[in-house]
Amino acid sequence: MAKVTRDDVARLAGTSTAVVSYVINNGPRPVAPATRERVLAAIKELGYRPDRVAQAMASRRTDLIGMIVPDARQPFFAEMAHAVEQAASERGKMVLVGNSDYVDDREVHYLRAFLGMRVSGLILVSQGMSERAASEIEAWDARVVLLHERPEAIDDVAVVTDDIGGAQLATRHLLEHGHAYVACIGGVENTPSVGDPVADHVEGWRRAMLESGRSIEGRLIEAPYNRYDAYEVALGVLARPDRPTAIFCATDDQAIGVLRAARELRIDVPGELAVAGFDDVKEAALTDPPLTTIASDRPAMARAAVDLVLDDGLRVAGSRRERLKQFPSRLVVRRSCGCG
Repeated sequence: MAKVTRDDVARLAGTSTAVVSYVINNGPRPVAPATRERVLAAIKELGYRPDRVAQAMASRRTDLIGMIVPDARQPFFAEMAHAVEQAASERGKMVLVGNSDYVDDREVHYLRAFLGMRVSGLILVSQGMSERAASEIEAWDARVVLLHERPEAIDDVAVVTDDIGGAQLATRHLLEHGHAYVACIGGVENTPSVGDPVADHVEGWRRAMLESGRSIEGRLIEAPYNRYDAYEVALGVLARPDRPTAIFCATDDQAIGVLRAARELRIDVPGELAVAGFDDVKEAALTDPPLTTIASDRPAMARAAVDLVLDDGLRVAGSRRERLKQFPSRLVVRRSCGCG
């Protein structure tokens, strides 16, 4: 059976192939309602399917958005990717997701791969924008939005949450329960010191401690961002005779690891240990006890990132403040902090 072409649709509808293109692509020129109906009826009758590859070659863009995350196994990144996918679907786009595994080479690999596919744009959750990644983006002249991280290496747009302010909220709340101090489980040694969300969470904890007159000396604990490694670190910290009575974790995944370690060591939470996290992943409401944490509006952030990456008009030159969309953080109080 011969393949149905755009010429066949135009012949049946009694229009030009250009008009058929305008109907299929919803522009760039308007089509009279009656003519549009004839074209759509012809498409349906003939079973015509547009050649998306040919369209992409002609427009130099596909219906795809690339998204690179550090590790989609971590609940926060999985939930963020899902929110982006939903927002992209509302705009008629699909999302390709790649995992950098916190490795610069893999991030650059996915940058090259997605940009080489002529994606409509790229949403990047970077583990710390490197010069190589920035050069790759500049070489392709790509539309890139950084999500969950402030842009430092390149002058581009970003969608972030108030990480420092949120961490301050959580730490202050723990201190209000009367603890002598709050320990912090932050990132690892090579966590970027500027622009990285975990670094900002640590900075928020530091500010809250110092403004309350508490020392932070020896109270910052390094741990990877996932629950499994954080659990191993917490076993050692909580087994000490001078263990802290309150811990703020830079991620909910770390906090879940801390709760597991406390249960294993028969330490009552929140009776003997108060715990708070950051991200408000769905699992945080189901831990035992439910986890006090910091939330952000992920669906709104995802929609903002998709809108920015697809709409050139939103990427006009301007100040850094105009190019940075920051969403507020809010404290979600559950039982792990000691509240009833």
